[in-house]
Amino acid sequence: MREGTKVAALATVSLLALSMSAPVSAQQQTLTMAVGSPVTSLDPHYHQLSPNNAVADMIFSKLVETDDKARNVPGLATEWRPIGPTTWEFKLREGVRFHNGSAFTAEDVAFTLQRLPNVPNAPSSFAAYARPITRIEIVNPLTIRFHTAQPYPLLPLDMTNVRILDAQTHANATTEGFNSGQLAIGTGPFRVVSHRSGDRLELERNGEYWGGASPFQRVNYRMITNDTTRTAALLAGDVDFIDQVPTSDLARLRGDQRLTISETVGLRLIFIGLDHLRAANENSPFVTDNDGRPLGRNPLKDVRVRRALSMAIDRSAITSRVMEGAATPTGQFLPPGTFSHVPDVQPTAFDPEGARRLLAEAGYPNGFRIQLNSPNDRYINDSRIAQAVGQMWARIGVRTAVEAQTWATFVGRAGRAEYSAHLIGWGSNPDGSHPMRNIIATVDPQRGWGASNRGRYSNPELDRLLTASLVELDEAKREQMLIDIQRLAAEDVAVIPLHIQTNIWAMRRNLTHSARSDELTRAQDVRPAAMR
Repeated sequence: MREGTKVAALATVSLLALSMSAPVSAQQQTLTMAVGSPVTSLDPHYHQLSPNNAVADMIFSKLVETDDKARNVPGLATEWRPIGPTTWEFKLREGVRFHNGSAFTAEDVAFTLQRLPNVPNAPSSFAAYARPITRIEIVNPLTIRFHTAQPYPLLPLDMTNVRILDAQTHANATTEGFNSGQLAIGTGPFRVVSHRSGDRLELERNGEYWGGASPFQRVNYRMITNDTTRTAALLAGDVDFIDQVPTSDLARLRGDQRLTISETVGLRLIFIGLDHLRAANENSPFVTDNDGRPLGRNPLKDVRVRRALSMAIDRSAITSRVMEGAATPTGQFLPPGTFSHVPDVQPTAFDPEGARRLLAEAGYPNGFRIQLNSPNDRYINDSRIAQAVGQMWARIGVRTAVEAQTWATFVGRAGRAEYSAHLIGWGSNPDGSHPMRNIIATVDPQRGWGASNRGRYSNPELDRLLTASLVELDEAKREQMLIDIQRLAAEDVAVIPLHIQTNIWAMRRNLTHSARSDELTRAQDVRPAAMR
């Protein structure tokens, strides 16, 4: 290399290092973030997905917000309390305005809750959060009461999932109108400037935000689903912040003095859903005998088969080798320390010999063939996890073909229950009722249950116990009821839990971030380091 070229190259590297570690002005113009999962809609009530919820939180607000530990904190409601066995009263925040200048009132709350069950073609509805409410009473513009048919202790928790719309602006709003950006009008910390679906979202600061204006004038929120490209963009200085740090890059990023890491144990379970929809005497779509012929029955309806598939999985190997330590093996939805965690439900022990015995007992001494479907751009190492599971199943005689697809394709087919087995994730509120209502309960549009029950699991006894828990006001009793319900789901192998993710973000050293257990990647959680 010529001396002049060498000096220029060194200067370029030095300038890049300086730019990535220089102090950030309180009025820095732009924060550029890159996220690893696509956002499928700007309609805050269309699809219960963490990437969508993260973006919705930047544009809209909720009556009850959550802190980085997923604890309830005041939002558009400053306080709430039960004023009778079946009535909750919420006091609303004064002086809040939507991005278009409309004043926020109780009318907007009532309108929003009435909209939840009526969003056309919602693939994972928010209706469950409105169904328990039988009547809405507007006491005055800043006081609202929710009446329920029975005592309902979860109402404040439910409100952490509902982003509030403007009754006037959104009276005839469509999901397409939100996605265009024209109707993406809320009371959140940022306004939408432009939206290119699947590519990027451009936001600008809402200087009138009730929670305090962001230090960033603009936010470029880019969707870079390729892990290598996302990390390279951070290292090159093209972006300031990334989520879903690839585990293969973690050591290198930790050692880079220009960068810093933010992490916390999350509430995201990675699990395998199974086909409970087809009856025991029906064919499951991707299950055959070893010669590729239809079995004439659905082996996944046999709990012995489900248990065998779970026993065949070496969760410790997956978390150590595939996830490189960025996950914890589990046998349930919630991590230790959360409300209604089940202490005696441990990860299923790795026992391939026991799994073979169970298969033989169930009538499959030679196993069978199955296809395991997975996304390849949604969760950390998702397709690699599926490949590992497929290899483990093959060792007990269940010959497994793994098909990994883009999230957009995968989630649509999963929602239509087209798969025999699928790998997917769920990010919970820290309360066992949340995954039970959404993932495990029998699909019931009238109640809003089973909105994400893509395997169509159904257990009438579990539904009965869940119904009883939802009206129990004694928190200790309710927690024990939820523990019993989750234990029942585990014993019946409703799904096959694998691990709980550790949430990891990386950013320029001159930034700081509040790591959220719910894994949401939001611009309001990023600040210049000096402002921490």
